[in-house]
Amino acid sequence: MAELHDLSAVALRDSLRKGEVSSAEAAAHFLGRIERHNPLLGAFVTVTAEQAMDTARAADTLRSSAPVDELPLLHGMPLAFKDLTDVAGVATSHGSAALEHKPAVSDGPLVAHLREAGVICLGKTQVPEFGLTAYSENRVAPPSRNPHAPSRSSGGSSGGSAAAVAAKLLPFAPGTDGGGSIRIPAAACGLVGLKPGRGLVPAGESLGDPARLVVAGPLARSAADAALMMDALAPSPAGTRDGAYLAAMEQEPPRLRIGVTLDSPWSGTFPFTPDQEALDALRTGEELLEHAGHTLSDAAIRYDNRYPDAFTTAWTAPVGAARISPHREALLAPLTRTFRRRAQQRSAAKLNEALALLRQFQRDTVTQYAQWDLMLMPALAQTPRPVGWFTGTAHGDGRWPSAQWAGDADGDYRKQCEFAPWSSMVNVCGLPAITVPVHWTGGAPGQGLPMGIQLVGPKGSEGLLLRVACQLGF
Repeated sequence: MAELHDLSAVALRDSLRKGEVSSAEAAAHFLGRIERHNPLLGAFVTVTAEQAMDTARAADTLRSSAPVDELPLLHGMPLAFKDLTDVAGVATSHGSAALEHKPAVSDGPLVAHLREAGVICLGKTQVPEFGLTAYSENRVAPPSRNPHAPSRSSGGSSGGSAAAVAAKLLPFAPGTDGGGSIRIPAAACGLVGLKPGRGLVPAGESLGDPARLVVAGPLARSAADAALMMDALAPSPAGTRDGAYLAAMEQEPPRLRIGVTLDSPWSGTFPFTPDQEALDALRTGEELLEHAGHTLSDAAIRYDNRYPDAFTTAWTAPVGAARISPHREALLAPLTRTFRRRAQQRSAAKLNEALALLRQFQRDTVTQYAQWDLMLMPALAQTPRPVGWFTGTAHGDGRWPSAQWAGDADGDYRKQCEFAPWSSMVNVCGLPAITVPVHWTGGAPGQGLPMGIQLVGPKGSEGLLLRVACQLGF
């Protein structure tokens, strides 16, 4: 019999519902793996073992008295939440040493929603400060490391969750994505990562998000596992039964017209050249899609060159409004401190101007994308970066970087935009997108570092994207 952590999320869910495995057994098994492997990976900031076991035992009591068809969809499934999300009774650090880390009074909307679906929360996972960056390193706890190469980053901002899923410390996990925060760590860790379209998962939205960039979605080891989480996160489409995303995985997708592009709205401000590994991943993705019967053609996309300034203005507005005591601002990381100061110096009119430009950018870009059924591009322009690389504090031996972080916030930001130049515009457009780990630098799955492709679809295409990923063998 396979170890519990080797089961897919779908198989584990089925075993829990049938009573073949108890919720307490599953929680204890994954807590044991966290205890053994987290010291190296830094995926978890907080482990709530006692709370998790109490919740698991309550789930087992429910299982003994309720018919199987009355159990919640994710009955007894262990998972964890980013340390940006409130879990009742657990401190939320937001990855920042500048905040007091007080236990949350109640669950945040995403946590409450998934608890209703039956999940068992094992703890909180590592994030960058306020979720701002494409790497999960901060001054609160050790950095989240890539299970495939611990000297490398697991990405961000859902980096701790991605590392936990890739290392089989969790069967799957919810992430949130405001500029690539699901897709970047999924690509870095060799996972399937789905960013749903705007408005589909209300529980993942953020009140302090003027451009409505942030949405919750799944990090998983397969498209089917991601579909299972989508069934818990999103209401079933009109006219379909519950469990529609997973059920639809049995259907072959239609033959699609797919536009292939390397164009990025960041190219004018931060010219970049994709690594050969990124181009290799794109070529592998093209071959897989063509073999599956889809038609690919080059897509030349023209992006408004004012996008970088407008996006940065909208993206950093929330940190400017964050409630931080003046005497604690010195504890912020240089990037956060710099962007907070700039956000506070901007007028409301400047923010509104940026938001209007992004709305026009959305209309223009969606119109261009509509010439194809899906858009294809690399997931990342570079291989997963070393821990400390963005902040200028990387050590050759992979040690935890010094607390004396380099102060080049603009250099840090530029590196991030060059690393993930095809992410944020999808959030601005409000479109669904999925990353699929089609390539490994060592030549075979699990060898070397993972590299992936990103597929972007029109509004409402989450199920189609999952089905295409499944068709490609993921």
